[in-house]
Order: sequence, then C-alpha cells, then structure tokens
Amino acid sequence: MGGAEVTALDHVNLRLRAGDRLGLIGHNGSGKTTLLRALSGAYEPDGGSVEVHGRIAALLDLTLGLDPSANGYDNIKLMGRLAGLTAREIADRTPAIAEFTGLGPFLAMPVKTYSAGMQARLAFAAATAIECDVLLMDEWIAVGDADFRALAHRRLLSLVERAGVLVLATHDTSLLRLYCNKVMRLDGGRASEIVDIRRLDEVLAA
Repeated sequence: MGGAEVTALDHVNLRLRAGDRLGLIGHNGSGKTTLLRALSGAYEPDGGSVEVHGRIAALLDLTLGLDPSANGYDNIKLMGRLAGLTAREIADRTPAIAEFTGLGPFLAMPVKTYSAGMQARLAFAAATAIECDVLLMDEWIAVGDADFRALAHRRLLSLVERAGVLVLATHDTSLLRLYCNKVMRLDGGRASEIVDIRRLDEVLAA
C-alpha cells in the first residue's frame, strides 16, 4: 500500500533581516514547526532553498540529542558540538552551564538517572549558552520549578535581545505582541504575507 503524500509547506517565501522579530501563527499542523526545522537545517526542502547567514540557535526540542548513558558533563559537550561550537568554546562555557543547571554532583551521573525536570534543566542550560545570529523557537520555553522558570525566563530574554533575528512560533498572542515586530500566518502549509505586529488582530481574523 502506498502512503499518503502531504505537502507540509507550499511556496513559502520570506526574507528576514537583522532586527526582525517574526511571530508565526496557525493551527496545529499548519506548518509552523516544519518551517522552523527547515530554517534550522534539520529538514531539507524538496524544492527551493533556505539560505541563512550567521549562527543559528534552534530551541525546538530541547532534549533531542541527549545521550541517556552519558553523564551531564558529556552531554554538555555533545550538545555544544551539535550547536557547532568548537572544543575551546565548549570548555569555556561548561562551568557557567553547569552552574546554571543547579544540578551539582548529579552532572557526574548518567542522564538516564535524571528526572524529566532535571533533563530539561540540563538541556535548556546547554541550548541557551551560545551566542547566535538567528534564534528559532517553537513556543516560549518554561522548564523546572518556579525559581528555575524565573531564571530561564531572564536567560531567554537576554538571548532574544542579543539575537539578530527571532522567529517564534506560538499560540500565545500576548507573547507575540511582547516580543515580535512582525507576524505571518500559516494555514495548510501556505503562508500569508509578513505584516507589522500591529496588524495581528487582522491576521488572526483572516
């Protein structure tokens, strides 16, 4: 039996420049995550091309790539390599990442012994420890207990401020108004034009 063929994105064209903060809206399955993965390089388009200048930080699936059998420190190295950091850059950042996790001696233990919250702390700390030109986010990230979520929020804000370009997919319109200056709607893989965030209500009603 042949499988069904689905066009996840259909003739999506966009150009973003430094200072752009693009919010992606659309129902589940509209193509938002697929677009983010294509921009990150995780997906290669069947047609057309994706051209990104600068270092990308893709906060899409934080725990993807964690090695359960390796300890926390080794996973910091692994995530750093996946992010394109050099061995020196990873070594320089490791003490700060370790401190931010708050995991202390657990970092010397295999990740498979961690709770889900501990894994999220480790993955978040490592994923947000890089400088990037393009920041891709699939929903705003909230991990850990209340105290850690406050730290994570401040860290994300700093990362957003330093990034040249932000692309944020979310259903939360208050986040779009707070952090984005442009918005685009995806519907069945087709994209609307990119407009000023002040026209968000108009795009939502379309």
